[in-house]
Amino acid sequence: MSNVHANKNDQDKPLIVNADRVDVDDVKQNYVLSGDVLLIKGSMIAKGDKGNIQVDPQGYQSIDLKGKVESLASMRQRRDGIAEEFMQGIGRDILYDDKKEEIILTGNAQVKRLLNMQMLDQLQGWQIEYEDIRESYKVRPQAIDPNAPPQSRAILAPRKKVLIN
Repeated sequence: MSNVHANKNDQDKPLIVNADRVDVDDVKQNYVLSGDVLLIKGSMIAKGDKGNIQVDPQGYQSIDLKGKVESLASMRQRRDGIAEEFMQGIGRDILYDDKKEEIILTGNAQVKRLLNMQMLDQLQGWQIEYEDIRESYKVRPQAIDPNAPPQSRAILAPRKKVLIN
């Protein structure tokens, strides 16, 4: 993938929550969301059927978003650097850890890197882990049969060559 991070401006933006139902526990800093969940934080947009937001004492948010079999959870976020570069992903479950800057998509997971709405890279697998700080991806198959054919797939766009003087 590219040498570009998630949009750092998003960290300081408020989290806008829309759902059919929101249960708030201010003491435990826990928010339970159900029915047609939409989360917006700066350029990040996430959708699902159910969700849970936990805020730690330092203010970092941990988001657990769940989709359905017929409509997976989804997320999309603008990348720092190139103006029209986005990351988008789908999966049955999406876990986002604001503190670790990590996203884990599980269950028929797919992540795409788009530039001007054209796909550059695509990853598919049962689980995809992305650590933004280390810029690393891990694509994992479902742990069912160790003799089964590979279940992970990547399509990577060519990178521009860098000349070093």
